[in-house]
Amino acid sequence: MATRALPNWRKLLRTARQHTGHAMLDRRHVYILPTRSGLLFGLLLLGMLLGAINYSLSLGFVLTFWLVGLGVVAMLHTWRNLAHLAITPGRTAPVFAGEPAVFRFILADRHHRARYAIGLKHGNDPPVLGDVPAGSTTEIALALPTPRRGWLRPGRITVFTQFPLGLFHAWGYVELEAACLVYPRPAPPGTPLPRFSLQAAARGRHATEGDEDFSGLRGYRTGDSMRRIDWKSSAREQGLYTKEFQGQGRHLLWLDWEMAAGRDTESRLALLARWALDAHAAGLAFGLRLPATEIPPGQGEAHLQACLRALALFGEAP
Repeated sequence: MATRALPNWRKLLRTARQHTGHAMLDRRHVYILPTRSGLLFGLLLLGMLLGAINYSLSLGFVLTFWLVGLGVVAMLHTWRNLAHLAITPGRTAPVFAGEPAVFRFILADRHHRARYAIGLKHGNDPPVLGDVPAGSTTEIALALPTPRRGWLRPGRITVFTQFPLGLFHAWGYVELEAACLVYPRPAPPGTPLPRFSLQAAARGRHATEGDEDFSGLRGYRTGDSMRRIDWKSSAREQGLYTKEFQGQGRHLLWLDWEMAAGRDTESRLALLARWALDAHAAGLAFGLRLPATEIPPGQGEAHLQACLRALALFGEAP
């Protein structure tokens, strides 16, 4: 998703980009201006100064210059609250198109001073605020819309603060190497799965795997279906094992691009995504065939993610 167009004057402002894993808002990247409350405060001070001059009020001069000093100190603290703040992209989980993509950003203080009311904002979306303890880190999650499948990059993020008095608005821009993989929006539930294809059984001593007869246990391997884990052995603290079956044949489910003929590209991808989710939920072994990609039949969460990734990036340049 492309970032929203910014006014020309904002494009001239520096953007802190990610280097060595993080982006740093140093003094060249922090800008500060008075807020509406700050402008009203300044007008009030100007009126007090004119009144003190007109009536020669000594206490009026004292109060006016004391408030001016308070405003100057507030401006300094607002700038220091944001200066030298390090921002690192966190892990972003894949989502389906239409769901919000939650980008996680880790804000770190490396100058041993607490940072309060730090906000992150993307475009015209509502901001998210958080506090950063002195010498520590805080994670702030920013949700962005996902109108289409593929890679989603947040682009330029605004980091801002108005702490402590709200008289000044300090901000800076960061651009991080963060991305979220957006899967195709699945078709509505209820679409029947395509028919199985029966793979002939191997002859001789080597029986093929199937779901007919239990043949024994083996050590758990990453990607094994949760339905085949022997939970009784796990409950007895004997380790994690997977049940194996054998029989006369092996039913394989192929999710083929041609099975969704007569639909446009996005509708085909939506149907294949629905089939993949339903097959995984039923504990079935399935493979995926696309015009330029073929994923062999398999099971488990890792296999499902590989198929959904292929659907999400279908037709996109590497």
